[in-house]
Amino acid sequence: MKHKGNLRWLWLSFIIVMLDQWTKLLIIKHLSLHKYYAVMPFLNFTLTFNTGTAFSFLSFASGWQIWLFVGLAVIVCSSILIWMSRIPRQAHWLAASLALIFGGALGNLIDRLRFGYVIDFIDVYVKNWHYATFNLADSAICIGVVILIVHMLLAKAHN
Repeated sequence: MKHKGNLRWLWLSFIIVMLDQWTKLLIIKHLSLHKYYAVMPFLNFTLTFNTGTAFSFLSFASGWQIWLFVGLAVIVCSSILIWMSRIPRQAHWLAASLALIFGGALGNLIDRLRFGYVIDFIDVYVKNWHYATFNLADSAICIGVVILIVHMLLAKAHN
């Protein structure tokens, strides 16, 4: 049992949560709601409050969705912690991917519990087409999922 468990990767989750909350604090302090601030020719910062989930799914519901997403985040975070505690210590890529997902989920969960919505501010666009506004927690989740998928595909190819 001594060779199992990769909870030591939670340092990465901690960094994600700290960076996510810090950037959101800066954005709230310095930007006005729904106003675009150009950063690069394809990137704006714009403060938005998302009461839904990815791509603002269920954002116009009456408020019950907030507790649904809180519950789902608690289940996901708990499941990831259990998974991380059971994987071999040498499974670094798997542990890193789970730590990124956990940190991102926790960052957005903190927003939902504090405010009832998630603070988003990164607006990527091409001409008049804008991708859904997101934050650092969302980015960590996406990167973690990509690493997890690649890891699983490579592991399956080796078997």
